[in-house]
Amino acid sequence: MTISPPTWNGPSIVVEGVTKSFGDVHALCGIDLAVERGTVLGLLGPNGAGKTTVVKILTTLLPPDSGRALVEGIDVVASPGAVREMIGLAGQSAAIQEELTGRENLEILGRLYHLGRTRARRRAEELLESFDLTVSADRPAKTYSGGMQRRLDLAASLVAQPAVLFLDEPTTGLDPRSRIGMWAVIRDLVSGGTTLMLTTQYLDEADELADEIVVIDHGLVIAAGTAETLKDRIGGDVLELVITDRARLADAARVMSGIGDAEPAVDGEAGQVSVPVGPRGSRAVIQAVRALDAAGIETEGLAIRRPSLDDVFLMLTGHAAESDADSDTRSGSRRRRRRERRARSVPEGTTS
Repeated sequence: MTISPPTWNGPSIVVEGVTKSFGDVHALCGIDLAVERGTVLGLLGPNGAGKTTVVKILTTLLPPDSGRALVEGIDVVASPGAVREMIGLAGQSAAIQEELTGRENLEILGRLYHLGRTRARRRAEELLESFDLTVSADRPAKTYSGGMQRRLDLAASLVAQPAVLFLDEPTTGLDPRSRIGMWAVIRDLVSGGTTLMLTTQYLDEADELADEIVVIDHGLVIAAGTAETLKDRIGGDVLELVITDRARLADAARVMSGIGDAEPAVDGEAGQVSVPVGPRGSRAVIQAVRALDAAGIETEGLAIRRPSLDDVFLMLTGHAAESDADSDTRSGSRRRRRRERRARSVPEGTTS
């Protein structure tokens, strides 16, 4: 059953002035955040920003060097055992026994949580059905697809019906269909009253799921608010264009720097340049067309769009949400996001 102290009326998760260092590396430099009960907090940032360190401290896997962290009013350092009774955790890789079947994985966890044989079996059946794994329940988990293993891992984190759930980059490595399916599962959990902290590098994921967003970089909170509040910090529309001749990208960026309200963002793989233009949307388009034509730069497309969380992160940090170490996968992530946006915009029964 879900455990929740009846005397605690504050946020489900509270972090105050928490620091953590590993030798000379300062992973967390004094962060503060709170997650209200029954909501989703999206914790964003590149690799190395400190997201996983926050999760490890809140799930009692790491002690903080200083500061205070509470889960449902319980201090994670003073009473780690009590905290562990109330939480579920799905990490970056599936923590399941691949030699066991899906059903066996869940039933064994139920027994470890002292549910008893009958209750453990019943709870496993409920979760297998909820996560669309009933047909594959008696197959070894090593035969599951990546998406199925992630669903089984999430199901495992829910065996004891935790009040608070931590998901550390739960959709990393999943194909677009599996990611969207995982989003549906997460929405169902929150609608049932679960409090959730979600760490992710995918800003579209936070946009879809999070009630509140905290952006951290180099161990510091650099922005917090709803997705719309953060987008409003851009101050208007974004002008986006795709250059026909990729060799002219730098020239196009120089042209656009004289039109936008900030330095342009350049995606070399996609041949794309984007720049905030404030409330001057249509006028900025006309300016851009004239300036690009004068410079002899051809485009495949030019459009005005609302700011995204990617734009916000770029404005705040000067770099994309993925770390430099992820440069090999960054362009793939962007292409995937564009494919997903196109897929959602194409009416059923048509082709793109």
